[in-house]
Amino acid sequence: MQFLGRILDTVSSVSSLFSNPYRVRDVPLSEYGSWVRLKREGQLLLYRNMSCQSWDCVLLVPDSPSMALRLFQVASEADAMNWFPQYALKLRPFYETLRPPLKPETLQPIVDCLRNHPDWSSAHISVDIGLRDCLKHNYILGQINARDSQGQTPLHLACERSDVGCVRELLEECQARTDIKDKTGNTPMHCAAKQDSAAIVEVLCSQLCAGINELNVAGETPLHVACRLGKAESAVALIGGGAFCDVVGGNGYPIHTAMKYSQRSCAEAVLAADPGQLQTEDPVYGGTPLHWAKTAEMARVLLDRDCNVNYLSKTGESPLHILTKRGRFEAAMTLLTHGANPNVKGEGGNTALHLAMKSDNMDLIKVLMVFGADVEAHNDLGETPGLIAARTSKGFDDLIHAAAAISAISRGVVEADGRKAGNRIVSRTDRLLCLDGGGIKGLVLIQMLIALEKEAGRPVRELFDWVAGTSTGGILALAIVHGKSMEYLRCLYFRMKEKVFKGSRPYESAPLEDFLKQEFGEDTKMTDIQHPKVMVTSVLADRHPGELHLFRNYDPPDLPRDPPYASTATFQPLTIPKGWEDEDVLIVGYTQEPLKKRRKVADEEQPMWRAARSSGAAPTYFRPMGRFLDGGLLANNPTLDAMTEIHQYNKALKAQGRDSEVNRLGVVVSLGTGKPPQVVVNSVDVFRPSNPLELAKSFVGVKELGKMLVDCCTDSDGCAVDRARAWCEMTDIIYHRMSPQLSTEVLLDEVNDAALVDMLWETQMYLYENREALQRLSQQLLQP
Repeated sequence: MQFLGRILDTVSSVSSLFSNPYRVRDVPLSEYGSWVRLKREGQLLLYRNMSCQSWDCVLLVPDSPSMALRLFQVASEADAMNWFPQYALKLRPFYETLRPPLKPETLQPIVDCLRNHPDWSSAHISVDIGLRDCLKHNYILGQINARDSQGQTPLHLACERSDVGCVRELLEECQARTDIKDKTGNTPMHCAAKQDSAAIVEVLCSQLCAGINELNVAGETPLHVACRLGKAESAVALIGGGAFCDVVGGNGYPIHTAMKYSQRSCAEAVLAADPGQLQTEDPVYGGTPLHWAKTAEMARVLLDRDCNVNYLSKTGESPLHILTKRGRFEAAMTLLTHGANPNVKGEGGNTALHLAMKSDNMDLIKVLMVFGADVEAHNDLGETPGLIAARTSKGFDDLIHAAAAISAISRGVVEADGRKAGNRIVSRTDRLLCLDGGGIKGLVLIQMLIALEKEAGRPVRELFDWVAGTSTGGILALAIVHGKSMEYLRCLYFRMKEKVFKGSRPYESAPLEDFLKQEFGEDTKMTDIQHPKVMVTSVLADRHPGELHLFRNYDPPDLPRDPPYASTATFQPLTIPKGWEDEDVLIVGYTQEPLKKRRKVADEEQPMWRAARSSGAAPTYFRPMGRFLDGGLLANNPTLDAMTEIHQYNKALKAQGRDSEVNRLGVVVSLGTGKPPQVVVNSVDVFRPSNPLELAKSFVGVKELGKMLVDCCTDSDGCAVDRARAWCEMTDIIYHRMSPQLSTEVLLDEVNDAALVDMLWETQMYLYENREALQRLSQQLLQP
């Protein structure tokens, strides 16, 4: 029986060796009666079982004399002799400090940490497990600044663990040093800067931490580290605690680091603390933070603060050069829409277009050329972008065609007999500009007007006596008379779309209204600008049928007119002038005289931004502006309505005996926002379905019919153009219609930059194909 018992004990011991040999277990001390005790250190004993060759490390438990805790049971004497001294040395502060009774689950994480990190001191282990009470043990206090194999102290470790209580204990009770660097040169503050919370940084700063502006081996201060990792809260706390924004590191200043790693919140924190960092140069390349921007979002952080978009680095490169070389279309687009000059010459005399041609990046080539890049600019080797394209571009023929188009249009200002901008032209016949509606496709209008300005050598407002517009065309008409340049408006439209077309339809009106107030002024009245005369269409939607209304910067024609419809309703005045808001509004019936007088007073007081907003209140896109809806519902092409208005205006002058003020209409220029391609419509049949298949067909028919009705009502080409041309021919008025054919349909709320650049690219090609008509138009506008 004794023999059988020994066999069972041996099997039990061997089986335990094949389980986790370092698992802490409760064992009776009587089990070791026949074992050989090899060593004792404090409360730790090392036993050897001669029968099965195992070595056990046992911790005596004072409050339980008959029981013990086995810390390990190994089958190798070398392992036993290696681990026992470390257990004896490093575990003593814990079993002397921890409250009884000691349990396996209490000691297990301690011994696991000891084994996993043999280079750690007891202080490191205490911090890692969070045993703050043990930090007060005299033995641990003596190790409070001990370093592990990586040079880290317990304070480094506590900062990496984001253990605020432990950090505070180490600093306040244990007097841990904050200036010790690990092997990578990191101080505890560097470790704190890596955390999502600012609490650790704040605790360190409250103790006047010495390492807040220290550089590590990688050339980073804690603020550099926070900016690299995007720890915005830590960055703000560091700056508040005394971190300097002007310490040069391996990647330049902290702002350069934030830009390099596209950490927007950190960049904003640095710029808020030190606005002077906006234009600071990095020590190696002399680049500003904008040179380091990689994304459109990061570029906007700087551009919205008015940084120099065309700044040249020590290498002679602008931010646009850098982004072009790296093929970053969206970021380059952002620079161009904020005024970047595509013709700035950089290293080797290359413009951004030279670089785009070398990389054969068609998206960048298109956007640079659309924004006015000079295709005939020579670099230091005498190369033009076209010459480079001949060697490298797969689409060489298209590029050469485009280059010729851009070049011919850009030279228009020189070919126009050297004419230069000056005072407006005095003419005996009036010239009318009409701008169609089309949402973001107003960019097409802008691109054509830029070409016209270059050809004529004068700003648009000096070329015309009357400007009419609908919706986006109405906004542009008001911008023209307000004195905005076409290049500025092109950039503005690209920037504005992201703010206005945000979310889903119908869009919030506030961003659009804020944009209009900012550009036109909240208090600028329609009559504050007298030349040229401007009319903006809108639709009165407080009545059925709706009625076309014109916002003017001049007195309307004062002629008796028959009302278009008999009415049994009463209507408020067309607009409520400033100063009426706090008064009762008079309700007047649709009788001619009261309405006429009310309209005259209202137009004189109408804020320009309200007129623009009323004209652009496209249904399903934006809410109505009071009672006004988008003028495109009745006059998306405002040419006929504008000609009618001018005729009635002149007729009114004659009726008043002011014949000397009458100018005959001599030239009409109508610009469209591009014609979409015609597509096949399967069915517009609407009928009562008798089965599921017919239900589907009927649904398709309703959808197609609805779209066709909307498109026909808002069509600005086709019949509207034919009628306007016929009227002009009958009255000997010169008529020009320009609207490019687009290869794809562009939505009114399109926000994709690439799609819009393609649209402008096709517009540029259209202008080249019609360059003779453009030259003829310019001559006719300039002729007295």
